[in-house]
Amino acid sequence: MSDGVRMHDERAAEPLRGQGELLLAGGRMLDPASGTDQHLDVRVRDGLVAEVGSDLAAGDAEVVDCAGLWVTPGLVDLHTHLREPGFEHAEDVASGSAAGAAGGYTALCAMANTDPVTDTAAIAELVARRGREHALADVFPVGAITKGLRGEELTEMGEMRRSTARVDFFSDDGIPVADALVFRRALQYATAFDAVICNHSEDPDLTAGAQMNEGEVASVLGLPGWPHEAEEVMIARDLILAAGVGARLHVPHVSTAGSVEIIRAAKAKGVRVSAEATPHHLSLDDELVRSYDPVLKVNPPLRTEADVHALRAALADGTIDCVATDHAPHAAETKDQEWEHAPCGMLGLETAFAVVNTELVASGLLDPLTAIARMTTGPAAVRDVGAHGGPIEAGRPANLAVLDPQATWTVDADRLHSRSRNSPFHGRELTGRAVHTLLRGRFTLRDGQVAASAAQPQEETL
Repeated sequence: MSDGVRMHDERAAEPLRGQGELLLAGGRMLDPASGTDQHLDVRVRDGLVAEVGSDLAAGDAEVVDCAGLWVTPGLVDLHTHLREPGFEHAEDVASGSAAGAAGGYTALCAMANTDPVTDTAAIAELVARRGREHALADVFPVGAITKGLRGEELTEMGEMRRSTARVDFFSDDGIPVADALVFRRALQYATAFDAVICNHSEDPDLTAGAQMNEGEVASVLGLPGWPHEAEEVMIARDLILAAGVGARLHVPHVSTAGSVEIIRAAKAKGVRVSAEATPHHLSLDDELVRSYDPVLKVNPPLRTEADVHALRAALADGTIDCVATDHAPHAAETKDQEWEHAPCGMLGLETAFAVVNTELVASGLLDPLTAIARMTTGPAAVRDVGAHGGPIEAGRPANLAVLDPQATWTVDADRLHSRSRNSPFHGRELTGRAVHTLLRGRFTLRDGQVAASAAQPQEETL
């Protein structure tokens, strides 16, 4: 394969079936759960990590040369739009998980804004079952906070938690729960089973008709502005309510410097809050909107360069716990319109590691172990994703990624594995790429080639 991704043999498209034995040899193991950053071999047998150590004998194992590569836990994404059921023209579980496997992901949290909405145990179980049947990553459904995402009546969160899907993370995603009383009741309900409530951080009264970040560029382009206060006011409200009832709150796609300061202050006071930032908010700013490229339209919008730097610093110091992609596929016929009419959203799964590596690791802002932590143990600490996020140790399921931090490649949206093409990084040269991804010892990605299928029972990881 070209673009700096190593090829080891000609069996790239044929995954192992979780049987036999592999030896990932000579790689730099980055395991944030154990704090390990050293060159170690990893033996995989029958879907489990069998042994970790230096200069392990190959024996009967198939040796996979990992020299110059990072061996890490499989990446975990808290914020993925797989679009199934209802919007399969843009993405489905199979295509979205293929993109995830290509990006090094083994666990994807599927957001609730599907059709029908994931607001009942039955729909949550459907999404989980589709994951078991067709996915190249384990799929963990996100349940809706309110029925139909209308912000009025709470869903039966307890039933979703008790279902076979075992949902412990709830969000109405792109639609904020604006009613403070409804949201407070949701927080109270969630405390009964220690679930996480994730509210889209936007005061809709401040964003009516908004098209991009409010500021100089919006003024020049004549586009209605999206003020940073709209995000910050909602975060402040939610933190106050969460603190009052002792609930767990997760703040999605943080985008402003002011939001960072509010979250940092709440953490200092002991509020049970976690937060995420997206690769695009960590790397792109509103100056790019001068092109009027609708691919760059996203919610929350791309902010200023100063906001980007604030997010990077917050990710480095742990104020922001994790990187989450907000992978949001849109079919070309809906996304490729005039800016005002185009929907918000960008692809993210296949480029996330490369963006973090290029923008944050190569620049020296994050060391490799911290960068991997923000994409593995960080999200795994927010919600239950089973045996994902590490540690890499004997007896654990072999959910692993092998990453090449030196691979340079130019993003071609037409060659990504998503069913959609709306990548904001199309045409950009990035450094870093997944070489292999293993889900319980099965290759979902091998030598840069995505497996045709790795569907298998998921129960042991949930």
